[in-house]
Amino acid sequence: MMLDVKLDLCARTRKSMKPTWSVYILPTLCCLAYGTAQAEFIGFDISKSHWTPAFSSSINGSNNTSIDLVDNLGVKNPAKSSMVLILEHSISALPNIRYQGYNLDSSSTSTFDSDINFNGETFISGDRITSTFDLSHDDIVLYYQVLDNWVNLDIGLDLKRFDGEVSLSGVSSTSVDIDETIPLFYLSARFQLPVNGLYVGANINSNFSGLNIGGSTAEDSTIMLGYESGNGLGVEGGFKYFSLDLNDVDSLETKLKYDGLYFNGYYNF
Repeated sequence: MMLDVKLDLCARTRKSMKPTWSVYILPTLCCLAYGTAQAEFIGFDISKSHWTPAFSSSINGSNNTSIDLVDNLGVKNPAKSSMVLILEHSISALPNIRYQGYNLDSSSTSTFDSDINFNGETFISGDRITSTFDLSHDDIVLYYQVLDNWVNLDIGLDLKRFDGEVSLSGVSSTSVDIDETIPLFYLSARFQLPVNGLYVGANINSNFSGLNIGGSTAEDSTIMLGYESGNGLGVEGGFKYFSLDLNDVDSLETKLKYDGLYFNGYYNF
């Protein structure tokens, strides 16, 4: 399951057909890799991850009513997935490119035990409500490789783009689109262990305080233990943490946190 590395451009199916960066980035990376895969100065990596996080989250519409996704909407903790494509080259003046697509959507049906107002609509206690919560997003990372020996160190900029929605539907219905791009610092470190092919590492994507544009913040970090064979096939596992605080984005405030174990299979051309 985890070593299925097919280039599935529909890996993150959405209910809406709004264009995302993946529509343009994935074909571009695939064409570049196909045309230059035999060149020694080009490296191409593709991976698929499976993530089983616990999460907590709340949303706050324009009327300042806080709704807890777990307690009020009954959203569960479904497994999540992501796909990564990496293109590296030896042209020092140009950054390497990393694309990652995250599937972070959930839906549920629940009965409210109290009246809740969201986005101008009031949902009455006892009503059966179907909710959809979609914060799926794409990351485009432009980075430079600072070290490349037994220690690998990458530094760059991550543009994390959200194109989702929050919707509630019962006797009445309402939805809020989420369209936001958050710039993050990107830092990736990998340390080769004495056992051939074995490594430990960490990735940190965060805007800390320096790139806090518009008041929205995010952090996307992993720590991992992995093994890569001589032919480029590898497996990796570890712990992943993701948090998001959207501040008045399309009249919506969102606080969200996912954390849990993940497993990743990849192939390095």
